[in-house]
Amino acid sequence: MTQSYEGYEAGSARIETAPGPDVRDRSVGELVSEVTSDLSKLMSQEIALAKAELSVEAKKAGKTAGAFGGAGAAGYFALLFASWTLLFALHALFDSYTWAALVVTLIYAAIAGVLFVKARATAKTIHPKPEQTVQTLKEDAQWAKTRKS
Repeated sequence: MTQSYEGYEAGSARIETAPGPDVRDRSVGELVSEVTSDLSKLMSQEIALAKAELSVEAKKAGKTAGAFGGAGAAGYFALLFASWTLLFALHALFDSYTWAALVVTLIYAAIAGVLFVKARATAKTIHPKPEQTVQTLKEDAQWAKTRKS
């Protein structure tokens, strides 16, 4: 099975171009002006697409950072008071502040590990590279290559 691209069939020596507008009645200046205008418009559209993609990812990153900050502040105060409560409760059980403090420390170390793993998983979903823009730029380059022949 052979594939064909823009009038070129694999294995044949003949290349056909797609029919385009009749340019015989136009001056070179008009054609250059039109090409320049088209390229300028294309680049503007690519830049707008990149801005839109990066804006979405920046908003996601900002919300994630805010969630990390809010969770950290609220968690700090909750853990502070909960740790004192747990420390005094364990002191009554062990009759030793040392063992009670060690148990509280191990509990919070385990909680910190779980929170870190969750935060890392969320951070991995942030993609700063504008994927759609990269794809359309590749398509534009391919299109430009086919126009040279």
